[in-house]
Amino acid sequence: MMWQSFIATWRAMLTDKGALTLLFIGGIIYSFFYPLPYSTEIVQRVPVAVVDQDRSAMSRQLTRFAMAHPSLQVIAVTPDLPVAQDLLWRDQVMGVLILPEGLQTDVLAGHAAHAQVAGNGLYLMLNKVALNGLAEVVGTVSAGIELKRLGAGTPSIVQASQQRSPIAFDAVPLFNVKEGYGAYVVPGVATLIVQQTLLIGMTMLFGTWYQRKSFPVAGRRTAGGYAGMLLAFACVAFLNCCYFFGFVFWFQDYPRGGNFGGMLLLLVLFSLAEAAFGMLLGMLFRTRERGTQLMIATSMPVLFLAGLTWPVSSMPVVLQWLRWLLPSTAGIQGFVALNQMGASLYEIRHEVAGLLALLLACVALGWWRWRKLDETVVDLNKAKALDM
Repeated sequence: MMWQSFIATWRAMLTDKGALTLLFIGGIIYSFFYPLPYSTEIVQRVPVAVVDQDRSAMSRQLTRFAMAHPSLQVIAVTPDLPVAQDLLWRDQVMGVLILPEGLQTDVLAGHAAHAQVAGNGLYLMLNKVALNGLAEVVGTVSAGIELKRLGAGTPSIVQASQQRSPIAFDAVPLFNVKEGYGAYVVPGVATLIVQQTLLIGMTMLFGTWYQRKSFPVAGRRTAGGYAGMLLAFACVAFLNCCYFFGFVFWFQDYPRGGNFGGMLLLLVLFSLAEAAFGMLLGMLFRTRERGTQLMIATSMPVLFLAGLTWPVSSMPVVLQWLRWLLPSTAGIQGFVALNQMGASLYEIRHEVAGLLALLLACVALGWWRWRKLDETVVDLNKAKALDM
């Protein structure tokens, strides 16, 4: 009975064009479409303007340093502040470096000199890169001036450099080696894509089966029938995850393969939990379209609840507990830890326990709901036969 149900479920998935598109083709489209905006990983060549009111050798040096910065592209140098402001208002530049009159005079006199930077807060990432880049330019020139002053009172420039920075600091990223946004967000969102496409496809199938009053194993209320359907949907989740974690991460050159064995074990558990959750959810819908509407509307909240883009500590206590009712919560945290960071299974024991508890609960409730739903379909079929 289990293998009959398994084959019947696969046949139903492959013959339903809508479900087939979501369960298999949708993930392939997302795998190329979603990472595309983050393909460059880091923001570079952000347009900025320089307001040079000092017109000195130091202000020209600051301008040259800004032109040489890899994150910046100086598109305008002007002594008039209103001109730069107009460029900022029209979104032609994302940042402005203002070098006031008397800058070099104050520096040579040993007084505190001030350079100002301004950015466009409407574009958060561009604004951050522009302001940080301009601040690095000013900091680099300022450090050079300080080294020259220290060098005048020390035997060598090396000693002057050591006096200025007695403790060396080297920043080395461990996991997101490119420090890019794509490598940060795509591995987590990939798990959500697998979940949402699977749930939409499953709810579409269940809605269609209920409307037609015909299920692949209708009238055969056995554990084998339920298990066969569960394994069929779990295989879809497993294949989609293998595609993302095995091919897409390699193709996009994201960090991967930190703990391959642990990831496979978690993948099996996640696929079963996802399938059981989807079957339980699918048996709540009576029409083909309702599940699609719900899944699309809840995709963004589900991502935030996973704790990937929003800190868990900032969530209300109730949501911190309720979020474990979704397979994506443990799946995203677990897969990122294993695949990108090389964590051990012990280090993700909470995620494993959460998925295992969710699997057992969904199987118990789903089996109970499946028997009730099957009885309803049988009764409706009998009534239909009597009417005929």
